[in-house]
Order: sequence, then C-alpha cells, then structure tokens
Amino acid sequence: MTTAAEKALADAAALEQLKELRGSIDNIDAALVHLLAERFKCTQKVGHLKAAHELPPSDPTREQQQIERLRRLAGEARLDPDFAETFLNFIVREVIRHHEAIRR
Repeated sequence: MTTAAEKALADAAALEQLKELRGSIDNIDAALVHLLAERFKCTQKVGHLKAAHELPPSDPTREQQQIERLRRLAGEARLDPDFAETFLNFIVREVIRHHEAIRR
C-alpha cells in the first residue's frame, strides 16, 4: 500500500519530469519555427526566380516527388506518413500562395 508521503514524492517527481519534457518540447518548437523561416527564405528566392523566368508557381511533379520522399522519411523516423504528407501539403500551399503573390 502506498502512503500519502510516497504518493506526494511520486507526484513531485512526475511534475518535475513533466516540466523537463515540456522544456524539451518548447526547444523543439522554437527550432521548428526557425527551420520553417529558413525554408521560406529559400522558397521566396525560388518564387522570384520563377517569376523572372515566367515559370509557373506550382510544380506538381516536384511536389509529388517531395511527398513521396517525405512519406518515406517519416516512415523511417516512425512518424505517421499521413501526418507528414498533410504537414507538407500545408507548407506547399503556403509557398504557392507566396509565389503567386510574387508574380503579380
């Protein structure tokens, strides 16, 4: 049987572990934001290049290759490939929107 003191210690340890895990999550979230910012800096350059050479803002062949690649990487990383594809599609839609704005 667990005493009140043992439960209090276990709860305190759990709260400390929760705090540490949340700190790690916060750091990862910050890294993701910075990585996305870098990615969008590159895609902005692509958008300007496409506009200068009158290329279409979307490249369905490239997008499909990237989806297949990301699904494979997600599987290798034990991340749900459907989630990875949804995430990439969201990013690609935003990139295309930027490219269309650059063309105007």
